[in-house]
Amino acid sequence: MELELKHEGYETEVHFNGRTGLEAALNEEWDAILLDLMLPELNGLEVCRRVRQVKNTPIIMMTARDSVIDRVSGLDHGADDYIVKPFAIEELLARLRALLRRIDIEGEHNAAKQTTVTYRDLTVEKENRVVRRGDDVIELTKREYELLLTLMENVNVVLARDVLLSKVWGYDSDVETNVVDVYIRYLRNKIDRSGEQSYIQTVRGMGYVMRS
Repeated sequence: MELELKHEGYETEVHFNGRTGLEAALNEEWDAILLDLMLPELNGLEVCRRVRQVKNTPIIMMTARDSVIDRVSGLDHGADDYIVKPFAIEELLARLRALLRRIDIEGEHNAAKQTTVTYRDLTVEKENRVVRRGDDVIELTKREYELLLTLMENVNVVLARDVLLSKVWGYDSDVETNVVDVYIRYLRNKIDRSGEQSYIQTVRGMGYVMRS
């Protein structure tokens, strides 16, 4: 399963007991968790319950138990989806894609409701399109503003150049992806301060990210 997930482009980390898996789930940021019900030291239901107490990370529970009671128990403990073994890897991948799409849509809706977005001492007031670092107002062009807002609304998510291009310039844009690099440089010149690490980090071969 791990090889299949990596082949599909997912970064993975595998734990074979519930206790270490729980530690990883709580101490790191994940797009999703695939959780086996039958785990040593701490079973999947308990791991799910503890994760859900503090995080909203999407969880797909995997188990050979297929009774209605087991499914309900898994969902009631906080799982977002439940898949019964044995299953085809294609079905798991499809469920994972669907779950991530749903989370993306919910995240976009929640972001749209926010009127102020903050990152460290950087603030964006969406209603009047004002950007501040501390008490200082930063003058940005329309594209610079939209690029910065996209990055700030996706903290800890590495955004590829083509993703940024589609979000900021539009899906039908014929602009080359290297224009993203140019505008990232413009933003850094305006929001960063001398001697400090840039707020916008480059992830070589992947894209850009603002890390918390």
